[in-house]
Formats: sequence, C-alpha cells, structure tokens
Amino acid sequence: MFQTLKRAWSVPEIRKKLLYTLLMIVIFRFGSAVAVPFLDTSVVSSWMTQNATNGNFLEYLNTITGGALSQATLFSLSITPYINASIIMQLLTYALPPLERMRDEGEEGRKRINKITTAVALALSVFMGFAYYLTLKRMSATGDDGAIHYAVKYTQGWEMYFSAVVIIACFVAGASFVVWMGNRISDKGIGNGVSMILFAGIAARFPVDAGMLVRLVTDDPAKYLFVALGYLLFIIFEFAFIVFMNESERRIPIQYAKRVVGRKQYGGQKTHIPIKVMMSGVMPIIFAMSFMSLPQTIQLFAGEPTQTTGFYYHFCKFFSTRSWSYAILYFILIIAFNYFYVSIQYNPIEIANNLRQGNGGIPGIRPGKPTSDYIQRVLSKIALVGAIFLGFIAIIPIFLGMIDDNLRSLSMGGTTILIAVSVALETTRTLESQLMMRHHKGFLS
Repeated sequence: MFQTLKRAWSVPEIRKKLLYTLLMIVIFRFGSAVAVPFLDTSVVSSWMTQNATNGNFLEYLNTITGGALSQATLFSLSITPYINASIIMQLLTYALPPLERMRDEGEEGRKRINKITTAVALALSVFMGFAYYLTLKRMSATGDDGAIHYAVKYTQGWEMYFSAVVIIACFVAGASFVVWMGNRISDKGIGNGVSMILFAGIAARFPVDAGMLVRLVTDDPAKYLFVALGYLLFIIFEFAFIVFMNESERRIPIQYAKRVVGRKQYGGQKTHIPIKVMMSGVMPIIFAMSFMSLPQTIQLFAGEPTQTTGFYYHFCKFFSTRSWSYAILYFILIIAFNYFYVSIQYNPIEIANNLRQGNGGIPGIRPGKPTSDYIQRVLSKIALVGAIFLGFIAIIPIFLGMIDDNLRSLSMGGTTILIAVSVALETTRTLESQLMMRHHKGFLS
C-alpha cells in the first residue's frame, strides 16, 4: 500500500488528485470543529458520553462523523443522510420497475438516480436535523445548564422558533456541503468521495481512543497495562483478518463451448465467476443496527423506566446494549440481513440463463435449473460464512463493554475498522488501476 502511494505521488496528474482529496478532507475536519449557534457543546459532549456507548446506534453515528455529532458542530450529520438515502434507493431499485429500468439505461439513468438520491438525502437531512434538535432540546430540561441556550431562556415567542430554525438550517447546510465535497472528490480526486469522507471521520476517532488507553494505563498501570497491550495486539490481528476475508473469494469454474464461424474457431476458453465472501460489505450491519436502534430511540424520547417491573422495564432491559439478549438478537439479524442483501444482489436464474446464451456452463453441471441450483447452494454457503464473520466483528464492542465499563467508549474496533480497511483497500486498488493506465506502454513501443 505504501509503495503504491509512493509511486502514485511521483505521477504529477495523480499527485494533483491526491492533494485535492487531502484538501477536501482538511476542510471536512475544520467544519467538524465549527460550533452551531445557540448550543453549548460541553453539555452535548457529556450527554453523548453517557448515552453513546456499547456500540449502539448513537455511538456508530458519532464515530462515522468523526466525533462531530457529540460536539453539535456544523457537520454533525456528516455523510449519514446520503448513506441512508443511497441504501433506500438501492433497495427501491430492486423493488420498483421504473427505477430498475432507469438503472438499466446506462450512464444517463445512473445520473438521474443520483439526482433522486441527492433529493432524498436532503429530505432525510431535514428530518434528522429536526430529530437531533428535539434531542438537544430534551437535554435542556435541567435548567440554565441546558444544551440550547434560547430554548431555556425563552419558553415562548419568536426567539425560540428563530433559534430552532437556525440550528436545523446549520445541520442541513453542513450535511449538504459534505455531500458536495464527496461528489467533488469523486470527480476530481481519488476514489469514492463518500467513502473517503467516511474514512476521514472514522480515522479522526483513532487518536482519541489511543489517548484514552494511555490515560487508563497512566491512572491504573497494574490493571490496564496488559489490557492495553492485549487490545492493541487484537486490533492488529483484526486488521489482518479483515483484509484476508475482504480479499477471499469462491471461484465457480466456467467452460465455454467451441464453435466454428467460417474458418475461425471461437470459444473453448476457461474462466470463472468470482464470488467474494464479503460480497455485501457492511450493509447487513447497518441494517441490523438501524433495526436495533428503534427500541433505544423509543427509550430516548420516553425516558428511563421508573419501576423495576412491568412491560416497559423488561422491554428496555431486553434491548439494553449491556445484555446478552441484545448481542444474540443483533448477531441473528446480521445473518438474516446478509442473506437478504445477497439475494437482491445475485440472481442465480439470471446467471444460469446468461451462461446458456453464451454457450457456457459449469463443468459437471447441466445447463438450466441444475446450474441455477448449484449457484444458489454456493451463494448460501458463502453468505453464511460472510454473515458469521460480520456478526462477530459487530458484537466485539458489546463484549468489550461487558468486560470493563471504561472500554465501552472505545470506537477503534468492530464495524469502524471494517469500514476503514475496506475503504483503504478500495482506494489502493483505484490508485493501482490509474498507475497501470499511465504506465502502460501500448502497441507502439
């Protein structure tokens, strides 16, 4: 990877793209430190420290925004509205025939889908900004130390509505600007812009976690010295294992029949269909995390249970991020969503029909339904392996929180490392492909 970056830096055109990407990331980090008017960031930070723990949805959002959500800054929503809009549009593309036809139209169809995705992201940013404002307003119920200054000082009148409009408008404007930066990186920079913004937000949290480990070791070296060393060794092993699983694939052999056209013979070559173990990426984790965040959202607005009996108490206890029931249900949902995502990505019947039309087939398997059944069996096995791997990666922060309360706020693990490694590998492949294009000697050399 570092050798690839060194060779890419020596090419002037690629160097300009790298510098442009770096400039957008620096602007993103500066915007993540700009405070929104009428908000007390210290109150928001202390509230998030207590509630965004154990790998729950709030901690996930705070991590991918680079800590901007816990500081209530201009980029608090970051790229999350666009990610949610992309997921919604991707699912609707398979469910709605008009969007499916638009997807099959080629470049023009994809541009129209991107415009619709941007509009959906804008609507989601307004909704998320309003929801975050209501959460901030709920923090203000303690008196003069509330998160929203004017919401406490003025209980009615235009001042309260003015502060609400300004806060929500800042969140929406920040999310729109981040999406714009991501698009500029995709056009003039290196790699996928949304992925690079996501990577920058996650990478910004790693020094915070390292500082927290150093502080724990300094305060109690007898307890946390070996814990910190073991955790770092585990992170290194996790990096290597994620890279291995990300690059692993199952290759289905394909043999094309020979055919004679005139005096020339075509076909007869051997190839394969690569099926990656991590074919669905982090999407099953995001789906499962969104589903599991619903009970926590209800608890956030309804408040903690006041009694130790009753349905609401047991409901909150069952979905608590510190319970085994939460971890087990989370693991099962990841496996289910992984099968769902693989099923909408791969159509074994369509693959079998394409092979038969191209005079191709799997050795030892008859064309038609036997071929589609064979591909379906392979997909099911690979999907199970990938789902179990994703499940274990996702529940690592939950187990860390069960072991020690001081390790609950560590974001350097599980899903965040999976996203960071995936983006790094994708960017490295993009650089290698551009280097190959520019160093190809061509036919005249």
